[in-house]
Amino acid sequence: MMQPLENGISRRGLFKVSAGLLAGVTGLAALPKKLLAAPVEGKLATLIDLSLCDGCADRLQPACVTSCKQTKNPTIPQVVDPIPSPFPTNIIEDWSKNQEVANRLTPYNRIFVQKAQVTVNRQEKTISIPRRCMHCDNPACATICPFSANTKDVNGAVVIDQELCFGGAKCKTVCPWQIPQRQSGVGLYLKVAKNFMGNGVMYKCDLCIDRLKEGKSPACMEACPKKAMIIGPRDQIIAEAEKRAAAMGGQIFGKKENGGTSTIYVSPVSFKELEQKLTPASDDPKNGQPMLKPDVKRKMAESDGLGKAVIAAPAIGLVAGLVGAFVKISERKTQNAGKENQ
Repeated sequence: MMQPLENGISRRGLFKVSAGLLAGVTGLAALPKKLLAAPVEGKLATLIDLSLCDGCADRLQPACVTSCKQTKNPTIPQVVDPIPSPFPTNIIEDWSKNQEVANRLTPYNRIFVQKAQVTVNRQEKTISIPRRCMHCDNPACATICPFSANTKDVNGAVVIDQELCFGGAKCKTVCPWQIPQRQSGVGLYLKVAKNFMGNGVMYKCDLCIDRLKEGKSPACMEACPKKAMIIGPRDQIIAEAEKRAAAMGGQIFGKKENGGTSTIYVSPVSFKELEQKLTPASDDPKNGQPMLKPDVKRKMAESDGLGKAVIAAPAIGLVAGLVGAFVKISERKTQNAGKENQ
């Protein structure tokens, strides 16, 4: 069994940090080999058909939201009390006492349903729009992560490793939809430099990567009573989306937005109209209430090669030194213990 060091970090955890640091220092956007072993073969995509989703009007909350909460919330560690105040921002984001929130994105709510009142075939209609991570084809969030905690799997899922994430929120900054949400008081930063490094862990939909590896559908899709969300090989999903869009005289969202995504929407009305008529659930639609942003272009498109190394360098230097110190202390204690037992 993997023995923890005295400071609470296991050797496996240190190895994971070292792997992430190495990838960050070299400025590589490639996936760390240790992450997500034995992935599903082939690139997948998901299709969300807005002509089928009704937001589960007969339920207290949409089935996809309930299923996601039941599946993912138990995986978030218990939040420390009190949560240390990070320097220099002193900003703490704690959703642990508001896990029931379901009308916006939070660490404990990784999918929610927005509404838009539109006209379809001369009739007023409410369009329900499930919102979660778009799983971009070339995600800027993974490019910019200093510790390679955010990676793109070969099956299409963009995944944040909560054992590597320091909660710096750079991923949220470069995401055009500001999808990742931070939970303070959890994660590796508590074991390394809790008042100076990071501020928790960033959480978002990971497409139920563990379920995919078991040959299962994501929890939200399995729970959907209208079968408004499906998953399959990307080329087949694109073909199906185009077929449905043509049949309903509608549009597709996700093929080009932000450089292309693995989440494809098909709608009976234009996404520009949906954008104009979205009903935000709070006074701050930019925070946890992502707008659609039709035709959005990918951030960092011209700076991928250097952006990661430049942004990551100061933090990586500090953490690398701290990790190295932890390793040396552990080795020294192990050696001393061995001598005492001789």
